[in-house]
Amino acid sequence: MRFASSHLSALFWLIPLLSVFFWFALSLRRRAMDSFAEKPLLEEISSHASERGIKLKYFLTILAFILMITAFMRPQWGFKWQEVKRMGLDIVVALDVSNSMLAEDVKPNRLERSKIAIKDLVRKLKGDRIALVAFSGTAFLQCPLTLDYNGFLMAVDDVDVFSIPVGGTSISNAVWKAMETFESTPGDEKILIIVSDGEDLEGGIDRAIANAKAEGVRIFTLGMGTMEGELIPVPGERGKQGFLKDQEGNVVRTRLIEPMLQKIALETGGMYVRASGAQLGLDLMYQEELSKLQKQEFKTEMEKRYTERFQLPLGAALLLLVIELFIPGKKNIKRRGNAAGN
Repeated sequence: MRFASSHLSALFWLIPLLSVFFWFALSLRRRAMDSFAEKPLLEEISSHASERGIKLKYFLTILAFILMITAFMRPQWGFKWQEVKRMGLDIVVALDVSNSMLAEDVKPNRLERSKIAIKDLVRKLKGDRIALVAFSGTAFLQCPLTLDYNGFLMAVDDVDVFSIPVGGTSISNAVWKAMETFESTPGDEKILIIVSDGEDLEGGIDRAIANAKAEGVRIFTLGMGTMEGELIPVPGERGKQGFLKDQEGNVVRTRLIEPMLQKIALETGGMYVRASGAQLGLDLMYQEELSKLQKQEFKTEMEKRYTERFQLPLGAALLLLVIELFIPGKKNIKRRGNAAGN
């Protein structure tokens, strides 16, 4: 037997609380009865079975709650194999992890803001496969195409500016690596999303775009940063923060290069969005564009479908509550007058 919603077992903590409540209620009742009359008189005017009845009612109520919580946890046993067809898009997210992504013109910084945007995108996915490519001077496949969204998000959390040993920024390398990822992918809709500030220090983007178009890869771009730009923080001496400098000793200011990202999206039939404080962009991009694209059928799989058995504990719980209604909880008062008349 397995439980599909085993996390609801935390509700069993309510059972001791309910038991304490019933015990407290029974204690108050005893005190009220003791203040009403002396014990010999109470024994004379009432039957002794009533308190046992109340205890039984309490016991059945607690047992019914236990069974209801068990039903909420969705017990399952027995299964059958069922053919499952998965429909969705193949999406590769290329995340810029170059030093310029540490700039804080968007808070907390461009890289962390990009990760938040990617997580917002994943919440929108329904059956779409997704992969992660990290890039700076070169590109690396951090997570292959997968339906395991939790595993993908772990890969997103793991990347930082130290993930790629080669410095600089090469958007073209990210495009080439994404195309390698799509090589074994059937279907017409192949989506690459580039999350970057648009700086491209290595060149070669025109050839990469041409090949992406030839292979039917549509590129969507998310611009991260501001046009005004910001300095790039780096650790300084004695733990103090400094700023990145060029070879001549000048402080480097990095800016969002929108024309580059707009060009990539326009030439491949994609869409460009600039991330802002209120709208990170990727969830909007999926809602307005990607969700409307034709989904392709992935490999059909045989999947175990377990049989739900929550009806059994739920039915038993309802039966106990019905039985509890018919158990007398009040004491039967003996009427002296009637007894004398007889």
